[in-house]
Amino acid sequence: MGSKQTPSEFLKQIVGRPVVVKLNSGVDYRGILACLDGYMNIALEQSEEYCNGQLKNKYGDAFIRGNNVLYINVQKK
Repeated sequence: MGSKQTPSEFLKQIVGRPVVVKLNSGVDYRGILACLDGYMNIALEQSEEYCNGQLKNKYGDAFIRGNNVLYINVQKK
């Protein structure tokens, strides 16, 4: 990342990009980050649910409540 960056700057930069959202339950959601708020509530587009690396569901648009989020990662191309 080079220069120091605040978490909110990072989050602003990744809106519109493919992300992996890992939940406390161990499930992860992959999709396009549509928006998020100060509570880390997340809206995803083209979302897919993965459990142990296996695709379980495709949802289209999904809303994830922030207190369930363990981390957000930008998907590598």
